[in-house]
Amino acid sequence: MAGSRGAEMAEWLTGITFNTGMGWVGMLGSTQGVLVITLPQPSQQQARGLLGDRVSCAPASPHLFDGLVERLKGFLGGSRVDFPDRLDLSGATPLQRMVWEATRLIPCGKTRSYAWVAGQVNKPRAARAVGQALGRNPLPIIIPCHRVIRGDGSLGGFSNGLEVKERHLHLENPAFELLPHSQVREAASYSSISPSPAKLK
Repeated sequence: MAGSRGAEMAEWLTGITFNTGMGWVGMLGSTQGVLVITLPQPSQQQARGLLGDRVSCAPASPHLFDGLVERLKGFLGGSRVDFPDRLDLSGATPLQRMVWEATRLIPCGKTRSYAWVAGQVNKPRAARAVGQALGRNPLPIIIPCHRVIRGDGSLGGFSNGLEVKERHLHLENPAFELLPHSQVREAASYSSISPSPAKLK
């Protein structure tokens, strides 16, 4: 039974690991779209390990989702690229799906707040839940959770570390700067009277 289940998974899962110059990235896809991607890791083994048990049932495919590998390399090299790829979000909760889809609307080089994303999914009081959903993002870079920061201008959280989050923001916008600590405190004092974020134009 276990063997047939593995064979069945192998029919619809495909995977790849590749060196970006900044580290090894692992990726899984299905017939529905891109399923999982890792951020750069020091070794190929570590990248494969982050993909989980499913990678053992996924045959390697050097042609996984045409052009995506080169675009990811381009992003990590500082090029401005788009990721219009089909995604497999079948494992997401309804809220996670809405949060991730709203996050994909944030333009390259721009940032939005957790509260903005909460407004996009019609849950204006759910900024904390938005942060939790982004923390479970299986497709970093493609779903650009690094573009979501706190309303006071500070980075907020990032499951792969704040240094990585800031690096990605700088790759997209070399002029990006965090607010000085004094300005963060000042911005926070006005956050309760700030207008609701407008819909993305």
